[in-house]
Amino acid sequence: MPRKSPFHIELSIDEQAELSRRAAKYTLPYFEVIRAKMILMAAAGIDNDEIAARLDTRREVVSQWRQRFFRERLAGLEERARPGRPRVFPPTAHR
Repeated sequence: MPRKSPFHIELSIDEQAELSRRAAKYTLPYFEVIRAKMILMAAAGIDNDEIAARLDTRREVVSQWRQRFFRERLAGLEERARPGRPRVFPPTAHR
């Protein structure tokens, strides 16, 4: 039995436009497109299990992004700083 999320998403006109733009843009990183699609589906009333199935991801991931968007709106979908040493790209060869 699907669980009902306590984080009900309602989008403003500006948020709807921005998320639609992100979801349709092929040049954005994949994670940004998927996050936008998750929130658009959540705003359409689709439950987390169905969103996860449609986007081929886990329900917990959908739940996390729904909750962050609910609390922080568009800023919650941005990438956050991660602990540890930053990645170096391209890797340097020390020989």
